[in-house]
Amino acid sequence: MISSWYLLVPVLLPILCGLAVSFVKPLDHKKPRNILTLAGLMLVVVSLVPIFFEEDMHLTLFTLSDSLPIFLHTDTLGKIFAGVMAFVWLAAGAYSFDYMAHEENQKRYYSFYLCTLGVLMAVCFAGSIVTFYMFYEFMTLLTVPMVMHTGKKDAVAAGIKYLIYSVAGASLVLLGIFLMSPYVTSFSFNAGGVLDAAKTAGNENFLLTVSFLMLLGFGAKCGLYPLHGWLPTAHPAAPSPASAVLSGIITKGGVLGIIRLVFHFVGADFLRGSWVQTAFMSIVLFTVFMGSLLAYKENLLKKRLAYSSVSQLSYVLLGIATLHPLGLVGALLHVCAHALIKNTLFMSAGAIIHKSGKTRVDELDGIGRRMPCTLWCFTIAGVGLVGIPPCLGFLSKWYLAQGALEMTGVPSFFHWLAPAVLLISALLTAGYLLTVSIRAFFKKSEADAEKCEAPWQMLVPLFLLAALVVVLGTFPQPLLHLFDTLARSLM
Repeated sequence: MISSWYLLVPVLLPILCGLAVSFVKPLDHKKPRNILTLAGLMLVVVSLVPIFFEEDMHLTLFTLSDSLPIFLHTDTLGKIFAGVMAFVWLAAGAYSFDYMAHEENQKRYYSFYLCTLGVLMAVCFAGSIVTFYMFYEFMTLLTVPMVMHTGKKDAVAAGIKYLIYSVAGASLVLLGIFLMSPYVTSFSFNAGGVLDAAKTAGNENFLLTVSFLMLLGFGAKCGLYPLHGWLPTAHPAAPSPASAVLSGIITKGGVLGIIRLVFHFVGADFLRGSWVQTAFMSIVLFTVFMGSLLAYKENLLKKRLAYSSVSQLSYVLLGIATLHPLGLVGALLHVCAHALIKNTLFMSAGAIIHKSGKTRVDELDGIGRRMPCTLWCFTIAGVGLVGIPPCLGFLSKWYLAQGALEMTGVPSFFHWLAPAVLLISALLTAGYLLTVSIRAFFKKSEADAEKCEAPWQMLVPLFLLAALVVVLGTFPQPLLHLFDTLARSLM
């Protein structure tokens, strides 16, 4: 039995390390700063282990009013997201040391990088919608400097655009919290929702409209149409390690917000069969197709991966929109798959740009012979994102399709339309990712052919993430058992 105060360890530890990077003079030097950063990231991962084995930890931080305590609380969903975020954040941080070695303002970058991880842990363990919203906003504010890091005109413009979209989405969420406050029994997250049945009667359409606005608000962070525009702008402008975590991890904050809203605040039963489920499903399917099509047409490598994220994140939202246990299992599996795969892809792209200076797909002919390890990691991740077994991406898409076939409450044509869109998107994904590998390995280049492989500091995280895509897809039983138990407890 550990004290509830222990919940502050994964939150405060990286924040304190981040502040030390900013204000402790000896950490101006690269080596001690990198050692502290790596140690802080590793300690966060280790500190989560006791939390995973402890049940019902609750810690009140402070109270805004009698009905508005700001508190942390552990549950299975929060633990899953915290584990995925902390592990991938560690891998991307280790990768960044060589990539950022010649960048200016490294001190500022690592300070914000560490502080953001602490806030992410608080987002995962937030016990109420108000607590979640508060840390969710901090997450946005701390990641804007990572987008703007280079200080170039396009980076500053991208950071401003990211901030505007994020604030617009968060404003819809805050408006929804205010409008729903008279109709809830509390602001705490509770499986099945917290709507007061007596007060809800006769106000269903109003509450459904508010719920839809909140879904769009959280959807801004995970690239849901029409609030997706910041991703293809921010990712190419940000350093590749920042692009990796923005796509693979920060966007998951929006996903977690939607899961909390649907299953812990409003309740799946309230939304099932309503126009909100149908409208949300429609927007999600459109975003899946649109993102894949735009990625297929895009020639700039990092921008292609950004459009891919727009599409793939909506795979997760599709699973949530089914309001069915199988769909939610698929969504959780794709959260893990996307975090691993998209970080591998962005980090591989970063290694290519870092070592060869090539940023466009049509410049990558023969690069696989010069950077074979990097391109093999890219290829494995690409195969996983397409959904080819035994990669984890195949399993997640299988459950998403099963959930779509079994869902209720939507017009019957969605039962075949959703799997059809998934299949078309998979074909487009193969078109925009596997063609990169074909160019890299099978086309000859007139350019010099000397090796320019990424250094081991960048390759080790790449190998680890790429290997997990295959290992977790080959031996998925522990994940399936965990996610199935969680999904059925929420329905």
